Amino acid sequence: MKNIISLIALFFTLSVYSQNCEKNYIDQNLIEVIGKAEIEVVPDLIFIKILINEKDTKNKIPVTELEIQMAEKLKSIGINIDQDLKVKDLSSNFKSYLLSKNEIFLSKEYQLVVHDALTTSKVFLELEKAGISNISIERLDHSKIEEYRKDVKIKAIKAAKEKAEFLAQAISQSIGRALLIQEQQNSFSNNYVANNAVFYEYSKSGFSSAGELEVDFEKIKLEYSIKCVFELK
Repeated sequence: MKNIISLIALFFTLSVYSQNCEKNYIDQNLIEVIGKAEIEVVPDLIFIKILINEKDTKNKIPVTELEIQMAEKLKSIGINIDQDLKVKDLSSNFKSYLLSKNEIFLSKEYQLVVHDALTTSKVFLELEKAGISNISIERLDHSKIEEYRKDVKIKAIKAAKEKAEFLAQAISQSIGRALLIQEQQNSFSNNYVANNAVFYEYSKSGFSSAGELEVDFEKIKLEYSIKCVFELK
């Protein structure tokens, strides 16, 4: 019983404290604004999924040989395979094994990281020449994405302060210290050509007069909104 009474007393105390804080806040002259900022950056981290599957060659070319061909093609376009290529999964196709007791089709999944759209196009083209066509773009990112996020948030806060200042000046007043800084619902977009077949076909046809591939990804868009409440003097 004592515990219940103690909990009720604590709840009552917190409620009174919350109401007093809210009242103190409301009683102040203040101005509330939302600052917005956005930035678009060209992705420099393109994650490519490469699936080598013996089934694609009807078990005529083993995974080990396909790997060698893949490595040679990637090296030929200047990719550091020791640094940018890693194995994601190694498995046997047990479904095929059950259908045909004499065969096990092996598959091996890789993740390749490249740093621009031109290299991405070359990867698609060169691996296709080696008979490796199960390639897809997993995601786009930027090596300094966290720094960009911080910069955009700072710009959003500054935009909020600037907005509050000129609104206050319009009524011959000024702003004081910030009473509240709150992030709003923000957006992060890193769209790319979703249909890899479309990307691949564009890669094959997008040659410049210099014989280079002309493709690009959509930029990564960072957009932030910050709610700020300032004293109004």
